[in-house]
Parts: sequence; structure tokens; C-alpha cells
Amino acid sequence: MLLSLPKMKKRIFLNNMIKSIAVIYGSDSSEWEVSVRSGEFTASQIDGGRYDVYELFARFGRWSLAAYRRRGEERVVIPEEERPLVDKTDFSVLLGDEKVKFDYAYIMQHGTPGENGLMQGYLEMIGVPHSGCDAFVAAITFDKFSCKSYLKDVDFVKCADDIFVRKGEVAEGLAQKAVERLGLPMFVKPTDGGSSFGVTKVKKVEDFDAAVEAAFAEGKTVMAEGAIVGRELTCAVYFNGQEHVALPVIEIITENEFFDYEAKYNGHSREVCPAQIPDALRDEIQAVSKNIYAHLGCAGLVRVDYIASEDGLYFLEVNTIPGMTSASLVPQMVRAAGLSMTDFLTTIIENS
Repeated sequence: MLLSLPKMKKRIFLNNMIKSIAVIYGSDSSEWEVSVRSGEFTASQIDGGRYDVYELFARFGRWSLAAYRRRGEERVVIPEEERPLVDKTDFSVLLGDEKVKFDYAYIMQHGTPGENGLMQGYLEMIGVPHSGCDAFVAAITFDKFSCKSYLKDVDFVKCADDIFVRKGEVAEGLAQKAVERLGLPMFVKPTDGGSSFGVTKVKKVEDFDAAVEAAFAEGKTVMAEGAIVGRELTCAVYFNGQEHVALPVIEIITENEFFDYEAKYNGHSREVCPAQIPDALRDEIQAVSKNIYAHLGCAGLVRVDYIASEDGLYFLEVNTIPGMTSASLVPQMVRAAGLSMTDFLTTIIENS
């Protein structure tokens, strides 16, 4: 208790200093439009009686103020051609004659630079507190192969076998080697992408090379992974200031071959929340999710995806900036837990 008290005092002090929050959305990846929707929803749910909320659209190095909402006032949307640019030297913006310096950043950028540690590194260098994992953890978890490497030797979750490929190092006969090692079907995916961009379910060896090329269109490194048959389940974890808390588990039932972009965003899937699974499996997923959160050194809100197979629970990936539209998985979990979205976000902000 004596060891944790100074840290607690520091956190309370920082929280008392937070008056203006910058919600950063948009990104340099294929996920930028989803990121905008997530960011706008998140900004709308942050407590307007407690904080001034500023929405920053950030894409390819150009960061601008898209909208803002002062405490107790209505949201103001700024026309695109009139948006003031963010001064990156001190993370501020000139709004009319007023210089607004942001006290805290809520990162809602899916993909680079918000999910791979670059945005976190910038904020940490200039001393601005932010939501979620630190730069190092964000970088590790964003790369699917690296993240799995951190979990391959733990005893609380399984990982499917995989093969790593870097662009320019694709050897002749790789397709046959992958089939011999991983079997069919298998998944080929970029190691550092999201929203299922560049992901292919390969059923025939002759389709492997095209799948690799599709994955390379999204990034420089690719992973082929053995397909696991089972139920797709997901669970989010956050820190409430005292302990790690797991939200209700969701089962994802897709009409497509897998939970691809069409299934995620165009209504070709069904999400059951809370998942209709045995209590023992629910408890295992929640416990494993908290173990993964702690083992990787996560902070803020994180969502972990799994396949529950006949021979055990398999880890798929960690999402350190999960989707946050009104229909996204985490908001569904929050509602199922009986929490208000506004109170939940306040908890994340106060304890990141």
C-alpha cells in the first residue's frame, strides 16, 4: 500500500489538471474512415460537463481541428477549409485569438500512427498523458506476429502455428512449405493491419501467392497462420484504478468465410452479447484476457479476440484501440455490463 500511494497521488493530481481533451481520429491506413466514426462517437460520449472536448482529424501528418464542444455547450463543426492546424511543438491549436493547449489525448486512430506506437511516442516525448498503452506496448501488440511471440510460451492460452514472411524475402516453394506446415485452410494476413484489410482465407495451394500479394498491399510483413475451427469470441479489459476488469464476452457469428470487412461493417455478421456459452468458458476467457493484459503491460482499454476450439482456447490478436462506433463490440459490452458509456470513458481517462 505504501508503495502504491505516491503513484495514486500523482494520478489524482494529473486528473485534476485535465480540462481539455483532444480526441484524435483518422489515420494513414485503410482504416481511416472507420477511425473517424469511432472518434466522433467517442467524442460525443465524453462527459461534456467535466471536460472541453476537441476533435482532431489527423492523416498523413496534417492534423487539424474538425470540431469542438466546450463544457456545457453544443458541438461546433468547423468547415474543412477553415480548420486550424495543430501546432505539434506543444500540441495546441489557435482557435480564433485563443490558444488551446490540450491536456490529454484520447487516441482513436485505427492503424498507423495511432495504433503502432508512433502517436503514443510523440505524446510521451512532449509530456501529454494519453489513453491506452505506452509506445512500446502499442508497437508490440500492433504487429500480430510479434504479439503472438510474446504469448507463445504462456500456459494460459494457445497460439496457432504460423510462418512469417518479409517483403522481398519470399522464397520459391513457400506455398508448398506453408501447406505442409500449416495445412489447409489457412489465413494469410498482414502482420500490422486491422479491420481484416488484406486478409485471405486460403483453401487451395495455388491461391497462396495471390493471398500473399494482397497482404503485402497493406504492409511489408505477412503472416500465414493455421486456421482453427471453433467459435469466435472476444472480450475487453480495462483498468478501473484498482484492478483489471473484464467486460462481458461477445460471440461473433459471421455469414461470410470469416469475420472480414464486409461482415464487420456491412451487416454480414451477428454479435451475441453476452455470448451464450458455458459459464466455465466465459470465466476462462475473462481470466485469460486479464492475464494477457497484464503479461503484455497494457493500459487503458484493450480487446482480445479468440477462437474456442475443441482442444482449447486460441489467441487471435489484441486490439489496443478497438472500434468505438455505437454498434461496435466494446460499446455493446459496456451496455451489457450495465454501465453508461460516458461513465466508462471517464474511468478510462482517469486511469490510463
